[in-house]
Amino acid sequence: MDSPGWKQKDAWTWKEFILLLLLEFVFVMVAVKYGMQSMYQFWFDHTLYSGTVTGLTIAVVLMLGLYFIALKPQNLSWRDVGVKGFPASYWWRILIWLFITIVLSVAVVLLTSLVGNDVDNSKTESLQQNINVITVLIAFVSAGIISPVYEEIFYRGFIYRWLRVRLGMGWGIVFSSLIFTAAHFPTLNAMPVNFITGIVFAWTYEKTGSIIPAIIIHGIFNTIAVLLIAIG
Repeated sequence: MDSPGWKQKDAWTWKEFILLLLLEFVFVMVAVKYGMQSMYQFWFDHTLYSGTVTGLTIAVVLMLGLYFIALKPQNLSWRDVGVKGFPASYWWRILIWLFITIVLSVAVVLLTSLVGNDVDNSKTESLQQNINVITVLIAFVSAGIISPVYEEIFYRGFIYRWLRVRLGMGWGIVFSSLIFTAAHFPTLNAMPVNFITGIVFAWTYEKTGSIIPAIIIHGIFNTIAVLLIAIG
């Protein structure tokens, strides 16, 4: 694992942070989640397919934005946003963090269900109504691979690290998790779970210095959710 110096300094300014937030909360929110997703829905006439392509579009937009706004101008690599190895001794902790993620998320779902809320969205409803090998595979690729990879690189690798350097660990975790939660608008019913998982994923990056463990936990967690929906 690299020196803990990554927690105290980075090569970025407010400019990169603001530009990437604008990319997420203006371009992605408006142009992709509303404009392009409507177009995809018209093309595919299937919520799961259009949602998956929308997610892939968001992944491409945010990764290109991160590269051309934060990495390339500073001659940085993907290692600088946590894409690097981690000691094998952390594997048992990954299992513990995964267990904590599941327990906390279940607790949040149970609490929110008391007020008549659930975490279903259009994609999960579409999967439930059209369960077959192809739809389950698409849901797995979307939720278990694409989302964990780009979300951990963007929200933990850059957003959390940027906040961590300037605000410290505690506020860095809280604010990065709030940003991660807000980015999932308009799926308001899932936001409490997004916030809890965002905290665990940021903590994982904090302890390992790599976003790979968080990607693993995120991917397994989402895959379990897909399987539960498929068999439910």
